[in-house]
Amino acid sequence: MNRLETKFLGVDFKNPIVTSSGCFGFGLEYRDYFDPNVLGGIVVKGLTMEPRDGNYGTRIAETPGGMLNCVGLENPGIDYFETHILKDMKEAGITTNIIANINGKTVEEYIEIAKRVEQIKEVDIIELNISCPNVKDGGMAFGANPEVAGRVTREVRKVTTKPLVVKLSPNVTDIAYIAKVVEENGADAVSLINTLLGMVIDLKTKKPLLGNTFGGFSGPAVKPVALRMVYQVYKAVNIPIVGMGGISSTEDALEFIMAGASMVSLGTGIFFNPVLPVEVAEGLEKYCEENNIENINELVGIAHR
Repeated sequence: MNRLETKFLGVDFKNPIVTSSGCFGFGLEYRDYFDPNVLGGIVVKGLTMEPRDGNYGTRIAETPGGMLNCVGLENPGIDYFETHILKDMKEAGITTNIIANINGKTVEEYIEIAKRVEQIKEVDIIELNISCPNVKDGGMAFGANPEVAGRVTREVRKVTTKPLVVKLSPNVTDIAYIAKVVEENGADAVSLINTLLGMVIDLKTKKPLLGNTFGGFSGPAVKPVALRMVYQVYKAVNIPIVGMGGISSTEDALEFIMAGASMVSLGTGIFFNPVLPVEVAEGLEKYCEENNIENINELVGIAHR
């Protein structure tokens, strides 16, 4: 019996553990630590139509209980991903599910890259990152405006038949409302949370340390906020949730599942514990065995019952 087997959006997962985009590369980088096929799936580094160098200056800053980053979506672009990286992943024996995280500066760019990913048979699911700055809206993130979030979801839904997960920004007043909006516009699931906005000041220079001034805050310190948001969104929508934000142990993963997450995504925790996915998978299996739970899905949303 595989107590962790999960069917998510019609796709079979050996367990409900995936990686957070940007924290696991393309799976190739962690092969010295463990077999990536231990994971239910890999959410690959965020992809754009064109190659990007990312932001200039300092990109990473450690903080108590977490880290800040302003990498700026550095990636080789969708062409290189399709022609080289997927080949490398196949040759490395990576056979677990692949989830492509897609990004754009305009709605038109999102549509264009979604069309491309639709044609890539190796990609099982699309994750639509709406935390990107909308250059036509003064740089405000797509996900910060309910109307714009709905529009980009609706337009991407029109051009792909693949399961569509919309990744939500926590930097909003009411994330449950945004979740409902994207659900109404065609999202098959939501993933949350993306990073919180933060900053750090260099006491020597008396200036912001990060090259982009602000960065995304992640790590164990954000877990209570992320957990609260997953709990709220679960009550607001009728589509499944991928929960993430500060998960660094089996216990953390269980809390997210009980709050309503059908899948859990590991990110910053892998940086300080590269074998975290293995530990969480083994821990979830052990918890199910010790508590006579036939399948992990029995626990999804149990905190609401």
